[in-house]
Amino acid sequence: MQSDLQTSLDLNGIAFSHVPVLSQQVIEGLVVSPGGNYLDLTVGGGGHSRLILETAEDVKVTAVDQDEDALKAAKANLAEFSDRVNFIHSNFANYDFPANTYHGILADLGVSSYHLDNPERGFSFRNTANLDMRMNQQQSLTAGDIINDWDEGELADIFFKYGEERLSRRIARRIVEKRPFHTTTELADAIAYSVPPKYRHGRIHPATRVFQALRIVVNDELKVLETLIDKGPHSLVPGGRIAIITFHSLEDRLVKHGLRNLSLLRVLTKKPILAIEAEITENRRSRSAKLRIAEKKNPDE
Repeated sequence: MQSDLQTSLDLNGIAFSHVPVLSQQVIEGLVVSPGGNYLDLTVGGGGHSRLILETAEDVKVTAVDQDEDALKAAKANLAEFSDRVNFIHSNFANYDFPANTYHGILADLGVSSYHLDNPERGFSFRNTANLDMRMNQQQSLTAGDIINDWDEGELADIFFKYGEERLSRRIARRIVEKRPFHTTTELADAIAYSVPPKYRHGRIHPATRVFQALRIVVNDELKVLETLIDKGPHSLVPGGRIAIITFHSLEDRLVKHGLRNLSLLRVLTKKPILAIEAEITENRRSRSAKLRIAEKKNPDE
Protein backbone atom coordinates (compact mmCIF):
# COMPACT_ATOMS: atom_id res chain seq x y z
CA MET A 1 0.00 0.00 0.00
CA GLN A 2 2.81 2.41 0.80
CA SER A 3 3.98 2.69 -2.81
CA ASP A 4 0.49 3.83 -3.85
CA LEU A 5 0.76 6.75 -1.46
CA GLN A 6 4.07 8.02 -2.79
CA THR A 7 3.97 11.58 -4.09
CA SER A 8 6.51 12.92 -6.53
CA LEU A 9 7.29 16.21 -8.22
CA ASP A 10 10.42 16.99 -10.20
CA LEU A 11 12.20 20.02 -8.76
CA ASN A 12 15.51 21.09 -10.29
CA GLY A 13 16.02 17.60 -11.68
CA ILE A 14 15.42 15.95 -8.28
CA ALA A 15 12.14 14.21 -7.59
CA PHE A 16 10.44 15.49 -4.45
CA SER A 17 9.25 12.06 -3.37
CA HIS A 18 7.49 11.37 -0.13
CA VAL A 19 6.03 8.15 1.20
CA PRO A 20 4.01 9.08 4.30
CA VAL A 21 5.06 6.91 7.24
CA LEU A 22 2.60 5.26 9.64
CA SER A 23 -0.18 6.48 7.34
CA GLN A 24 -3.04 4.27 8.53
CA GLN A 25 -2.06 4.75 12.17
CA VAL A 26 -2.12 8.54 11.70
CA ILE A 27 -5.58 8.51 10.07
CA GLU A 28 -6.99 6.21 12.74
CA GLY A 29 -5.28 8.16 15.52
CA LEU A 30 -6.65 11.50 14.34
CA VAL A 31 -10.14 9.98 13.86
CA VAL A 32 -10.58 11.93 10.63
CA SER A 33 -14.28 12.72 10.28
CA PRO A 34 -16.56 14.47 7.72
CA GLY A 35 -16.42 18.26 7.87
CA GLY A 36 -13.33 18.19 10.08
CA ASN A 37 -10.68 20.90 10.12
CA TYR A 38 -7.09 19.61 10.23
CA LEU A 39 -3.66 21.18 10.52
CA ASP A 40 -0.66 19.54 8.84
CA LEU A 41 2.35 21.42 10.18
CA THR A 42 4.92 19.59 8.02
CA VAL A 43 3.08 19.05 4.76
CA GLY A 44 6.20 18.02 2.81
CA GLY A 45 5.04 16.49 -0.48
CA GLY A 46 1.48 16.34 0.81
CA GLY A 47 1.25 12.60 1.45
CA HIS A 48 -0.42 12.71 4.86
CA SER A 49 -2.62 15.65 3.85
CA ARG A 50 -3.87 13.72 0.82
CA LEU A 51 -4.86 10.81 3.05
CA ILE A 52 -6.72 13.13 5.42
CA LEU A 53 -8.58 14.78 2.53
CA GLU A 54 -9.51 11.42 0.99
CA THR A 55 -10.68 9.82 4.24
CA ALA A 56 -13.87 11.83 4.78
CA GLU A 57 -16.10 14.31 2.96
CA ASP A 58 -15.74 18.08 3.25
CA VAL A 59 -12.51 17.85 5.23
CA LYS A 60 -10.38 21.00 5.26
CA VAL A 61 -6.60 21.08 5.73
CA THR A 62 -4.25 23.92 6.61
CA ALA A 63 -0.90 22.85 5.13
CA VAL A 64 2.22 24.46 6.61
CA ASP A 65 5.87 24.05 5.61
CA GLN A 66 8.96 26.23 5.94
CA ASP A 67 10.49 24.76 2.77
CA GLU A 68 9.28 26.40 -0.44
CA ASP A 69 10.22 23.31 -2.50
CA ALA A 70 7.99 21.21 -0.25
CA LEU A 71 5.08 23.60 -0.70
CA LYS A 72 5.48 23.49 -4.51
CA ALA A 73 5.32 19.69 -4.38
CA ALA A 74 2.34 19.71 -2.04
CA LYS A 75 0.41 22.20 -4.18
CA ALA A 76 0.92 20.01 -7.23
CA ASN A 77 -0.01 16.82 -5.38
CA LEU A 78 -3.12 18.31 -3.77
CA ALA A 79 -4.30 20.41 -6.74
CA GLU A 80 -7.59 18.50 -6.98
CA PHE A 81 -8.43 19.55 -3.40
CA SER A 82 -7.46 23.20 -3.92
CA ASP A 83 -10.68 24.60 -2.50
CA ARG A 84 -10.19 22.60 0.70
CA VAL A 85 -6.50 23.31 1.35
CA ASN A 86 -4.89 26.48 2.65
CA PHE A 87 -1.10 26.55 2.11
CA ILE A 88 1.13 28.56 4.42
CA HIS A 89 4.89 29.11 4.05
CA SER A 90 6.14 29.23 7.63
CA ASN A 91 8.14 27.45 10.27
CA PHE A 92 5.42 25.96 12.44
CA ALA A 93 6.97 27.58 15.51
CA ASN A 94 5.96 30.92 13.98
CA TYR A 95 2.46 29.80 13.06
CA ASP A 96 -0.32 31.74 14.78
CA PHE A 97 -2.23 28.84 16.35
CA PRO A 98 -5.90 29.94 16.52
CA ALA A 99 -7.68 28.76 19.68
CA ASN A 100 -10.23 25.91 19.53
CA THR A 101 -10.08 25.54 15.75
CA TYR A 102 -8.77 22.14 14.65
CA HIS A 103 -10.12 18.62 15.02
CA GLY A 104 -6.64 17.25 14.47
CA ILE A 105 -3.02 18.42 14.26
CA LEU A 106 -0.21 16.44 12.64
CA ALA A 107 3.56 17.00 12.66
CA ASP A 108 5.84 14.54 10.84
CA LEU A 109 9.33 15.60 11.91
CA GLY A 110 11.27 13.43 9.46
CA VAL A 111 13.62 14.75 6.78
CA SER A 112 12.25 13.93 3.31
CA SER A 113 14.05 11.82 0.74
CA TYR A 114 14.22 14.96 -1.41
CA HIS A 115 16.34 16.77 1.16
CA LEU A 116 18.68 13.82 1.59
CA ASP A 117 18.97 13.10 -2.14
CA ASN A 118 19.33 16.69 -3.35
CA PRO A 119 23.06 17.54 -3.17
CA GLU A 120 22.35 21.28 -3.26
CA ARG A 121 20.70 21.16 0.16
CA GLY A 122 23.72 19.66 1.96
CA PHE A 123 21.83 17.37 4.35
CA SER A 124 23.73 14.21 3.41
CA PHE A 125 27.36 13.23 2.88
CA ARG A 126 26.41 10.66 0.22
CA ASN A 127 27.06 13.38 -2.37
CA THR A 128 29.49 16.29 -2.42
CA ALA A 129 27.58 19.45 -1.56
CA ASN A 130 27.89 22.77 0.21
CA LEU A 131 27.49 22.59 3.98
CA ASP A 132 24.00 24.08 4.04
CA MET A 133 21.23 22.05 5.83
CA ARG A 134 18.73 24.91 5.94
CA MET A 135 15.09 23.83 5.71
CA ASN A 136 14.13 27.47 5.23
CA GLN A 137 16.61 28.80 2.69
CA GLN A 138 15.70 32.38 3.59
CA GLN A 139 17.48 32.09 6.93
CA SER A 140 21.18 32.96 7.15
CA LEU A 141 22.80 30.35 9.45
CA THR A 142 24.21 27.30 7.62
CA ALA A 143 26.05 24.17 8.70
CA GLY A 144 29.19 25.67 7.15
CA ASP A 145 28.95 28.69 9.45
CA ILE A 146 28.83 26.44 12.49
CA ILE A 147 31.65 24.12 11.40
CA ASN A 148 34.01 26.90 10.34
CA ASP A 149 33.25 29.64 12.89
CA TRP A 150 32.22 28.07 16.20
CA ASP A 151 34.92 27.24 18.72
CA GLU A 152 36.01 23.72 19.61
CA GLY A 153 34.10 23.57 22.90
CA GLU A 154 30.84 24.68 21.28
CA LEU A 155 31.22 22.08 18.53
CA ALA A 156 31.94 19.29 21.00
CA ASP A 157 28.93 20.28 23.08
CA ILE A 158 26.45 20.23 20.17
CA PHE A 159 27.83 16.93 18.82
CA PHE A 160 27.34 15.36 22.25
CA LYS A 161 24.00 16.98 23.10
CA TYR A 162 22.22 16.77 19.74
CA GLY A 163 24.06 13.88 18.09
CA GLU A 164 24.63 11.83 21.25
CA GLU A 165 28.18 11.38 19.92
CA ARG A 166 30.47 9.95 22.60
CA LEU A 167 33.64 10.93 20.70
CA SER A 168 32.46 14.52 20.37
CA ARG A 169 35.59 16.19 21.77
CA ARG A 170 37.94 14.16 19.62
CA ILE A 171 35.91 14.95 16.50
CA ALA A 172 35.65 18.66 17.35
CA ARG A 173 39.42 18.87 17.84
CA ARG A 174 40.05 17.33 14.40
CA ILE A 175 37.55 19.68 12.73
CA VAL A 176 39.17 22.78 14.21
CA GLU A 177 42.63 21.54 13.12
CA LYS A 178 41.54 20.88 9.53
CA ARG A 179 39.07 23.67 8.81
CA PRO A 180 37.87 25.48 6.78
CA PHE A 181 35.51 22.92 5.23
CA HIS A 182 33.42 23.69 2.18
CA THR A 183 31.66 20.42 1.35
CA THR A 184 29.78 17.63 3.08
CA THR A 185 32.22 14.96 1.92
CA GLU A 186 35.27 16.89 3.14
CA LEU A 187 33.71 17.10 6.58
CA ALA A 188 32.58 13.46 6.63
CA ASP A 189 36.08 12.25 5.67
CA ALA A 190 37.70 14.36 8.39
CA ILE A 191 35.29 12.94 10.97
CA ALA A 192 35.94 9.38 9.80
CA TYR A 193 39.71 9.78 10.18
CA SER A 194 39.39 11.33 13.63
CA VAL A 195 37.95 8.16 15.20
CA PRO A 196 39.49 4.70 15.81
CA PRO A 197 39.34 2.21 12.89
CA LYS A 198 36.87 -0.03 14.78
CA TYR A 199 34.51 2.92 15.15
CA ARG A 200 35.15 4.00 11.56
CA HIS A 201 33.83 0.72 10.15
CA GLY A 202 30.85 0.33 12.47
CA ARG A 203 27.17 -0.10 11.61
CA ILE A 204 26.71 3.57 10.77
CA HIS A 205 29.13 6.08 9.28
CA PRO A 206 30.94 8.01 12.05
CA ALA A 207 29.72 11.32 10.57
CA THR A 208 26.03 10.37 10.91
CA ARG A 209 25.55 11.69 14.44
CA VAL A 210 27.50 14.88 13.74
CA PHE A 211 25.37 15.62 10.70
CA GLN A 212 22.23 15.03 12.78
CA ALA A 213 23.51 17.49 15.39
CA LEU A 214 24.29 20.11 12.76
CA ARG A 215 20.85 19.78 11.16
CA ILE A 216 19.14 20.16 14.54
CA VAL A 217 21.16 23.28 15.39
CA VAL A 218 20.85 24.92 11.95
CA ASN A 219 17.05 24.53 12.03
CA ASP A 220 16.66 24.96 15.82
CA GLU A 221 14.60 21.78 15.69
CA LEU A 222 14.19 21.00 19.38
CA LYS A 223 13.23 24.56 20.32
CA VAL A 224 10.72 24.58 17.46
CA LEU A 225 9.28 21.28 18.73
CA GLU A 226 8.98 22.67 22.26
CA THR A 227 7.04 25.63 20.84
CA LEU A 228 4.68 23.28 18.99
CA ILE A 229 3.95 21.25 22.12
CA ASP A 230 3.40 24.43 24.12
CA LYS A 231 1.11 26.21 21.63
CA GLY A 232 -0.43 23.53 19.41
CA PRO A 233 -2.84 21.81 21.81
CA HIS A 234 -4.62 25.11 22.56
CA SER A 235 -5.60 25.17 18.89
CA LEU A 236 -7.55 21.91 19.21
CA VAL A 237 -11.28 21.74 19.82
CA PRO A 238 -12.24 19.61 22.86
CA GLY A 239 -11.84 15.99 21.78
CA GLY A 240 -9.41 17.02 19.03
CA ARG A 241 -6.16 15.12 18.71
CA ILE A 242 -2.52 15.94 18.12
CA ALA A 243 -0.25 13.36 16.45
CA ILE A 244 3.53 13.78 16.29
CA ILE A 245 5.94 11.50 14.42
CA THR A 246 9.58 11.59 15.53
CA PHE A 247 12.69 9.91 14.14
CA HIS A 248 15.28 10.04 16.90
CA SER A 249 15.37 9.69 20.66
CA LEU A 250 15.87 13.38 21.46
CA GLU A 251 12.64 14.32 19.69
CA ASP A 252 10.69 11.34 21.03
CA ARG A 253 11.74 12.05 24.62
CA LEU A 254 10.67 15.67 24.28
CA VAL A 255 7.28 14.71 22.80
CA LYS A 256 6.67 11.99 25.37
CA HIS A 257 7.24 14.25 28.37
CA GLY A 258 5.83 17.38 26.75
CA LEU A 259 2.43 15.85 25.97
CA ARG A 260 2.25 14.11 29.34
CA ASN A 261 2.96 17.32 31.26
CA LEU A 262 0.13 19.32 29.67
CA SER A 263 -2.94 19.25 31.88
CA LEU A 264 -5.31 19.97 28.99
CA LEU A 265 -4.27 16.75 27.20
CA ARG A 266 -4.98 13.07 27.69
CA VAL A 267 -2.15 10.95 26.29
CA LEU A 268 -3.50 8.05 24.22
CA THR A 269 -0.19 6.30 23.52
CA LYS A 270 1.64 5.13 26.62
CA LYS A 271 4.16 3.59 24.25
CA PRO A 272 4.87 5.02 20.79
CA ILE A 273 3.24 3.43 17.75
CA LEU A 274 5.84 1.84 15.48
CA ALA A 275 5.79 0.73 11.85
CA ILE A 276 4.98 -2.91 11.18
CA GLU A 277 7.46 -5.12 9.33
CA ALA A 278 5.61 -4.85 6.01
CA GLU A 279 5.89 -1.04 6.01
CA ILE A 280 9.56 -1.14 6.98
CA THR A 281 10.22 -3.47 4.04
CA GLU A 282 8.44 -1.04 1.68
CA ASN A 283 9.91 2.13 3.20
CA ARG A 284 13.15 1.87 5.17
CA ARG A 285 12.88 5.33 6.71
CA SER A 286 9.79 4.17 8.62
CA ARG A 287 11.92 1.86 10.78
CA SER A 288 12.88 4.67 13.15
CA ALA A 289 9.50 6.44 13.14
CA LYS A 290 7.59 6.78 16.43
CA LEU A 291 4.06 8.14 16.63
CA ARG A 292 2.56 9.60 19.80
CA ILE A 293 -1.02 10.87 20.08
CA ALA A 294 -2.87 12.93 22.68
CA GLU A 295 -6.44 14.22 22.93
CA LYS A 296 -7.63 17.56 24.25
CA LYS A 297 -9.85 17.13 27.29
CA ASN A 298 -13.26 18.73 27.68
CA PRO A 299 -13.13 21.86 29.88
CA ASP A 300 -15.09 20.16 32.69
CA GLU A 301 -12.70 17.21 32.98
